Amino acid sequence: MLLPLSQLPELSPNRQAFPLVEELLAGSERFRIKVHIQNRVTVIDCGVHVAGGWEAGVLFASVCLGGLARVKLHWLEFSGLRWPAVEVVTDHPIRACMASQYAGWPLENGKTLAMASGPGRAIVHEGGLFEALGYEDHSETAIICVESEELPTEAVVQSILEECQCEPTNLYILVAPTASQVGSIQIAARALETGLTKLMELGYNLGKIDSAWGTCPVAPVACDTLSALGRTNDAILYGSTVLYNLRDEESLDSLVKQIPFCSSQEYGRSFAEVYRDCGDFYDLDPLLFSPAEVWLCNLNNGRSFHAGSICPDILRHSFGLDTKE
Repeated sequence: MLLPLSQLPELSPNRQAFPLVEELLAGSERFRIKVHIQNRVTVIDCGVHVAGGWEAGVLFASVCLGGLARVKLHWLEFSGLRWPAVEVVTDHPIRACMASQYAGWPLENGKTLAMASGPGRAIVHEGGLFEALGYEDHSETAIICVESEELPTEAVVQSILEECQCEPTNLYILVAPTASQVGSIQIAARALETGLTKLMELGYNLGKIDSAWGTCPVAPVACDTLSALGRTNDAILYGSTVLYNLRDEESLDSLVKQIPFCSSQEYGRSFAEVYRDCGDFYDLDPLLFSPAEVWLCNLNNGRSFHAGSICPDILRHSFGLDTKE
């Protein structure tokens, strides 16, 4: 059970994220993106027919988090290797990660299935998650982030427009494929959300979470979507570290051990292997999705709890960093 989010207009994810969208629009050449107008709706291609890049990836991830988190790139060291990583820090983890970033909106985009997330989901506010959050964003501007190999069809744009119930000129749709630089960055920025989702699946009250900090390696861009799906998920499962400040009266020792991926019976296998055996992404066990390493810091008593670790060998293999031919 969650503690309902307060209805604070100044913390509207869509309003907080809109200046970031404006930055993308104003610097399309700098960010190597392309802006399209479809039925008066602004569609921003961040990697489908354009290159995108590091800066576009950081802005895409920041938009997806509703402008309520700081996202930046830095170097991560594991097993003697320095590798690019994303760092996400937020004082509004539930509003940023669950009410905005959580990817819970599948879209049939032509022959492919795309996944939508971003601030606009809080306007639509459908599903059990938003019932638990007790939250709806009353914003005239709606921003949706879509993970897809293709730009949205006219039917998809119209469907999103109807769900968000806004004027076409007030709808902004950002698109990036999984197999792109922007895709790799925005997925790595989901480590905190992955941990929160795992806590929710375990029945923990996310209303006790005060703030959060996470880091995750950025998977190198793969040559196809399936390979990219494997690499980006391995980055979180075997390479991410998350820290949650929370307030609780109970011992967290047992809880923390259930959160990281090492608690799963699939630990030690790459995501590609698990996915291949399952055959359908939506048939995967929800408890599978977990960060690699977790810290829980209880602000009520000053105690901290830790479980899990980064697994560099699997990351090296998944990322194609093996030194042997």
